[in-house]
Amino acid sequence: MGVHSHTPSENALLSQIDARYRRALMSFFMRRVRDRAEAEDLTQRAFLRLMNAMQRGSVENLEGFLFTIASNLVHDHFRQRARHSVDTTVSVDAELIDALAQEVVEDRTPERVLIGEQTITDTLRALDELGERTRDIFILFRLEHMKQRDIADLYGISQSTVEKHVARATLHLAIRQRSHQK
Repeated sequence: MGVHSHTPSENALLSQIDARYRRALMSFFMRRVRDRAEAEDLTQRAFLRLMNAMQRGSVENLEGFLFTIASNLVHDHFRQRARHSVDTTVSVDAELIDALAQEVVEDRTPERVLIGEQTITDTLRALDELGERTRDIFILFRLEHMKQRDIADLYGISQSTVEKHVARATLHLAIRQRSHQK
C-alpha cells in the first residue's frame, strides 16, 4: 500500500477530525472489543477509510458516515475473530460469547425492550419521523451505548441537550408503540 502525502489543508482537516472524533471513536470501540490496542487500531482504520472516502468525493454527514464505518469495522472484527476461533473441534472464543451475551441479555434497558416488541419496520419508520439529530443521538446513546457526555462532545452541545433529545425520541417511540397496540 503506497503512502499518500497530504497537502497542508488535508493535514489540517485530518487534525480537526482527529481532535473532534478520536475520543468518541475510542470509547465506541473500547465498549465493544475491550482491548485498548485493538480499539486504537480500529480508530486508525476508521480515520483512514474516512479520508479515502473523502478523497473519492464529498461526504454529506461526516459524523454519521464515520460511525457507520466504525460499526462496520466492529462487525468485521468480530466476524474475523469468530472465523479464527472456530477450529476442527468447534471451539468458540469465550470473549466473543461474553460480549454477545452482554449485548443480548445484560444490556436490556426498558427502551431496548420496547424497541424489541415493535417490528423493525415500525421502529425504523418511527425513528425516521424524528429530526435527524434527535434520531442520531438516540441511536448513539441507546443502541450504540455511547455516554451522553461523549455524544455532547461529538455534537458540540450540552449533556442536558443530549438528555432532552433522548427523552424526546423515547417518548416518540413509546407513543408510536402504544398507537400500534390499539
